[in-house]
Amino acid sequence: MKNAVQRFGKFLSAMVMPNIGAFIAWGLITALFIEKGWFPNAKLATMVDPMLKYILPVLIGYQGGKLVAGERGGVIAVIAILGVICGSNEVMFMGAMAMGPFAGWVIKKFDKAAEGRIPAGFEMLVNNFSVGIIGMILAIIGYYLIGPVMTAILTVLTAGVDFLIGHSLLPLVSVFVEPAKVLFLNNAINHGIFTPIGGEQVQAAGKSIMYMIEANPGAGLGVLSAYWAFSKDKRTKDSAPGAIIIHFFGGIHEIYFPYVLMNPVVIIASIAGSACAVFYYSLFNIGLTGPASPGSIIAFLTMAPKGSTLAVLLGVVIAAVVSFLVAAPIIKMSNGKSLEEASDSVQNMKAASKGIAKKAGEIKKIVFACDAGMGSSAMGATKFRNRIKPLGLGITVINSSVDTVPADTDVVVCQEVLADRAAKSAPNAQLVTIKNFLQDEAIDGLYNKLAQGREEGAVSVKEQTEQASSETEAKPMVMVKEGIKLGQKSVSKEEAIAAAGNLLYELGYVEEEYIEAMQERERTVTTYLGMGVAIPHGTGDAKNKVKKTGIVFVQYPDGVDFGDEKAYLVFGIAGIGNEHLKLLGKITQVIDSQDNLDKLQTAGNVQDVLDMLK
Repeated sequence: MKNAVQRFGKFLSAMVMPNIGAFIAWGLITALFIEKGWFPNAKLATMVDPMLKYILPVLIGYQGGKLVAGERGGVIAVIAILGVICGSNEVMFMGAMAMGPFAGWVIKKFDKAAEGRIPAGFEMLVNNFSVGIIGMILAIIGYYLIGPVMTAILTVLTAGVDFLIGHSLLPLVSVFVEPAKVLFLNNAINHGIFTPIGGEQVQAAGKSIMYMIEANPGAGLGVLSAYWAFSKDKRTKDSAPGAIIIHFFGGIHEIYFPYVLMNPVVIIASIAGSACAVFYYSLFNIGLTGPASPGSIIAFLTMAPKGSTLAVLLGVVIAAVVSFLVAAPIIKMSNGKSLEEASDSVQNMKAASKGIAKKAGEIKKIVFACDAGMGSSAMGATKFRNRIKPLGLGITVINSSVDTVPADTDVVVCQEVLADRAAKSAPNAQLVTIKNFLQDEAIDGLYNKLAQGREEGAVSVKEQTEQASSETEAKPMVMVKEGIKLGQKSVSKEEAIAAAGNLLYELGYVEEEYIEAMQERERTVTTYLGMGVAIPHGTGDAKNKVKKTGIVFVQYPDGVDFGDEKAYLVFGIAGIGNEHLKLLGKITQVIDSQDNLDKLQTAGNVQDVLDMLK
């Protein structure tokens, strides 16, 4: 349950965080140019309302759609969200958070249903019209259904906040917010709930207290200061000043979470400090013009309305002083965890909040990702899928381009050089980095982890086998005798790739430009898989240079140097859709046996090779 909440919160946060700069821009425009701003300007102030009503919800929705279904998901989300915005008189941040991912999910389902059914040459037509037509339908649904429903929900939430403010109960929210910050390690509450409600309040009053509840750096400052003054552990005491600078000026609140976890009772201090500050802000009707993110004192004061800077700062001081006074005696009397142990706890919880499964039974989808999502990742996925099949865990194993990893992925396996792109594409997934797809210690470690937890959430081997069979239903064969060359002399890596590319071109599988794309792919990340096998293929951008699916095979008995490794078997690949996956799966099964590898490396008859691979 905790992991599910954390992942949901992380997903909400992932829609908002990339757009914080836009929120800041809107907050600054509001603070500077509205009638009560620092530099009132009626013309510039006209930007405030469109940014709030249209730009910010559209950006949030686009990000939500993109998280689910890539660029197409983002585009259709923008179309759909327009209906939600026009169907309500309220600011539709929450509507965007609902419609964006939903629109992405719809187009993702359509693409899956249409896969392999679009006639050659009609792909662009179908892709564009599907987004346009489905987007129009979703916009209509948003206008008549989602917009009004979200308006009702927002009305209820706003009424609840007004009730808390009117009865001086808003400080009680800190009882939930402060533990959530430490346990969930994300901004789900701040940007999923407070920011939308805050937008409504800013529109009406030019400021909102909602932006001050989670972002106030005072409570963390008080806790860290108390450790600096009273900690019995020298290492903890010495580390506190640096943590104060990072937390207070850098706005990275996570830095003080390990200090709280050393003595969990210290959470009372941050709750008390935050609650007192909220009470003060509520009592004197103080608010910010926009979200302060990250929660740095600099960002916090920047969003203060004209004439309220000192009043806003006083609330930070109140939070820090109260938190310090409550934490001091707790720290004096307690011998909690070491800082190292607490930091480990934070890392474990942070991993959980990002979707990293702690048990094998919690892993449902594994994606092998490479640059184009066509060759090496497909073979890696096939090999691993077959490897875990006997475990009967019901885990989906697929391949993908590193830039279009599905949002519901639990584990991404990719080469080290692609790690940054994979992390950006799948921020909620565990990342397993490898050197090659066929033989790597990290893959063995992932397998061992799954094998150890096989009894959790397992399905029958029969069911798993049926699933795998359905995934690899008969596809056209894509290897012919003319595409097999044996006994070739050893050449450079570039020459071997060019030879495979020329063979693909001569057989009519690709356009000539695809050959250079194969070289570019190798310069980006190696196509050497391990076990003496390389599968050069083009970049993702070169897929439009593929005329039909084909695979060629070139044997080099003396090997070709691929970096520090030698490839004896070179498979050149050009694929349209998933037509080549069945043959890749067969190749993977064949080369998984050392005896078969030896036969392929020494084979002198083309038909024997074709019989082994088809």
